[in-house]
Amino acid sequence: MKPHYVYRWVNNHGLIRLFNTVLLRRGDLFARLIGSVEGIENPYALIEEMRGEGGLHRALPVWITFDHDVVREILRDNRFRVGIPTVLRIPRPVLRALERRPLPPNPVDPPSMLVLDQSEHTRMRKPVTAAFTPRAVARLRDRIETVTEELLAELPDDGPTDLVARYAAQVPIAIISEMLGFPDSDRGMFLRWGDDISPLLDLGISWRTHQRAMESSERLHRYLVEHVERLRAEPGDDILSSLVTAGDLSTYELCASATLLMAAGFETTVNLIGKGIIWLLRHPDQVDRLRAEPELWPNAVEEILRIDPPVQTTARTTRTALEIGGIRLREGSTVVLSLAGANRDPAVFTDPARFDITRDNAKNHLSFSSGTHVCLGAALARMEAAHALRALFEAFPDLRLTDPPTRRPLFTLHGYEYLPAHTGPRVRSHQPIG
Repeated sequence: MKPHYVYRWVNNHGLIRLFNTVLLRRGDLFARLIGSVEGIENPYALIEEMRGEGGLHRALPVWITFDHDVVREILRDNRFRVGIPTVLRIPRPVLRALERRPLPPNPVDPPSMLVLDQSEHTRMRKPVTAAFTPRAVARLRDRIETVTEELLAELPDDGPTDLVARYAAQVPIAIISEMLGFPDSDRGMFLRWGDDISPLLDLGISWRTHQRAMESSERLHRYLVEHVERLRAEPGDDILSSLVTAGDLSTYELCASATLLMAAGFETTVNLIGKGIIWLLRHPDQVDRLRAEPELWPNAVEEILRIDPPVQTTARTTRTALEIGGIRLREGSTVVLSLAGANRDPAVFTDPARFDITRDNAKNHLSFSSGTHVCLGAALARMEAAHALRALFEAFPDLRLTDPPTRRPLFTLHGYEYLPAHTGPRVRSHQPIG
């Protein structure tokens, strides 16, 4: 058992898990939302029960908001820093000893840009931004079409399948692998590592889950170090090769950026595609409308993002005492921002619980955050989802679920791990995606 892993789990998950267990016994709504099966299966009923009046609500030991305008304001306010403060204070000599054994790069520890602010965030983010310009994303369109066609060809004709393992997970891992210069033969390994590492983005995970995540982080780090050295000798035309040859980031920082792209970018897109399949299967009238008016597919993806975001929450902590949403906050106060709640704010979205692919302001959702930490891969995720969903429903018009889908046991990264389906007869001449 590694001491630095124990410290990190206790500080980021163990104490929160213990505190949440106590609150759950009291029936606390916030604890039910972030730490129960109920909060995973149907968070929206709890969100509406908690929404109430006003912008901020006290949910010991933090504040929480479901208000669209307040969430957006905080995300764009530099008086807040990302994440939550350290819970466990340990003596400085012990901390220095732990820091001599650095953690393998993972999405929730520096130098991951996800948890950095201001100049350090800019330094880590700027080199990666080139991979996600409109021109760079547009160049991936042909590859996304090819990947979806290949995956559709591998699905059974009029037979059973798991649409997560066989399709929703395969589309983004193929694209991320191409962007980072990984061989196709390693995709299965990355899928396993991604599944193990992504729970680090949640709160209150078990020690066993955390240990498995850190072990996979170590394996991924060893792979990435060797991969970066290969790219130094023989760079390709992928984004990681560009970062390596530019020389702006150290090997450790390069590995951190690659790990974040894999864990955060891949997992959220899997959830987006999986949720899109569920919402469309439950609303066949909307699918009929998309078949008649395929130009609505981009807006359909925005509505899926709005009504059921792949990332349910994020958090910010005040740098100084301030007032927001009519509430005075002390320095060091943590505010949980419910992206899912903001996306169903009735002050912004009419009849917010209704799934409507023609909703004219669907794109006003906050599923990709806002401000300096807005998701780099938002345009790519949108394009992947639109292609993957359209191709699937055009190839298999009689697609149906055969059993209830299984949720992933995570609250923040919200999605499905198993979608049992029957494809139905394949339409051989479905239209190519434009």
